Formats: sequence, structure tokens, C-alpha cells
Amino acid sequence: MTGQVILTIAKFTLLESIKNRLFTLVLLSVVCLFGLTLFIGELAVTETVQIQSAISAMTLRLFAVFIVCIFVITSMIREFNDKGFELIISLPVDRYSYLAGKMAGFCLLAVFIAIIVSIPLVLISPASQLILWCLSLICELWILISLSLLCLITFKNVTSAFSVVMAFYLLARTISTIQLIGGSPILESTALSHKVITMVVDAIAFLLPALDQFSKTEWLVYGGAGSSEYLFVAGQTVIYITLLFAAACFDLHRKNF
Repeated sequence: MTGQVILTIAKFTLLESIKNRLFTLVLLSVVCLFGLTLFIGELAVTETVQIQSAISAMTLRLFAVFIVCIFVITSMIREFNDKGFELIISLPVDRYSYLAGKMAGFCLLAVFIAIIVSIPLVLISPASQLILWCLSLICELWILISLSLLCLITFKNVTSAFSVVMAFYLLARTISTIQLIGGSPILESTALSHKVITMVVDAIAFLLPALDQFSKTEWLVYGGAGSSEYLFVAGQTVIYITLLFAAACFDLHRKNF
């Protein structure tokens, strides 16, 4: 019974994205962004294909992250405001099943969007590397979907939830660079403040997922992605989805809407 409920909610979540013409928006945006990045790449004097591949991958990845996160947050807040959530839980459906169904629907949506944004890259990137890049992007989107659900349930506000998700994404993508800068011999210092800041940065890096290792642009440009990289990505995905989804379930259970 619970499994049927989850599948039904996931189905209607996916149908909502079709009804709102999300896929049409994604297709048109991908075509425009890919065309623009190809034009920018043509301005390069050397390594035109590599530069086009790098710029296209980065731009399309950021677009996928933005469109998925904003859709998850706005879809959930609209359902809360329209009392759709209250209607569902008034039926013999527990809150965990509801959230699991929404999560499943959003994750399936992320798979389709990741595939759509990856299709144009077939023209300028090796197929084997592109498959791993696409799978890694799917994992990246799944983590952000879990975080988006948690933030929306916690803040119940689109602006706050989206800001936190984007701040998390930016920090998770750049924390390793911040660590490298902090550990640079040029900045080496014996001051207590420097040591404390370094420890804080290392602690934050330990808690955050290593998103800089997900869907790396260099895979499409220079290759080198293999099973070990994807096993690392898959492991990180399982850990953080489990933690974030459990936190979202706990928060949803104690909230009164």
C-alpha cells in the first residue's frame, strides 16, 4: 500500500512538471545556451572544441541545477499554500510516504533534465565520458533536491530556501579551492587566528559533499573519468541523500501546516 502511494505521488509530481511546460522551457533554454556557448568558443584562437566543450558543460550544468532547485521549491510551496498537502495527509497517507513520493518524482524529473542538457554535448564530447558526466550530474541534482526539500520545509519561504541551497552549492563547489588557498605557503602563518580559520574551513569541508568532484568539466575536455570516480560520486550521493531526506522527514513530521 505504501509503495503504491509513493508511486502515485511521484507520478503526479512528474505530471505537474509536464503540465507547467517545464520540459519545453528546458529544451528552448538548452538550445539557446548551447548555441551561445558555441559562438563564444569560436572566438578562441586555439583549442576551439575543448573550450566549447568546457564552457557548454559548465553553463548547462549550472542551468540544470538552477531549474531543478527552483522548480522543487516553488512546486512544494505552492502545494503548501494551496492546502494540497493538508488534503493528502487527511487521507490514509503518512507524511513520510508523501515526502518519499515527492522526492521520487523530483528525482525522476532530474534524470530527464540531465539527459536533455547532455544531448547537445554529444556533438563536441566523447560519448563514454559524457555518459559518466551525465550520471554524475544526476547524482548532483539528487543531492540538491534533498537539500531543497529540507530547506523549504524548514523556512517555508521561496527566497530563503533558494538562497540557502545556492549558498550550499557554491560553498560545496569551492571549499576545496578555499582549503588550497588557506594552505598556501605564501599565506603560511603561525598566528592563532590563522590556525583557527584553517580548522573551521577543514571542518566545513568535512561536512559538505565534495561537489567539485561531480560532473567535472575536465572529463569532457581531457577524459580520464573512470569507475573509481563514479564510485566516489555514488557513495557521496547515497550518504548525503540519506542524511538530508531523513532530516526533511523529521522536520516535516514535527511541523504544523
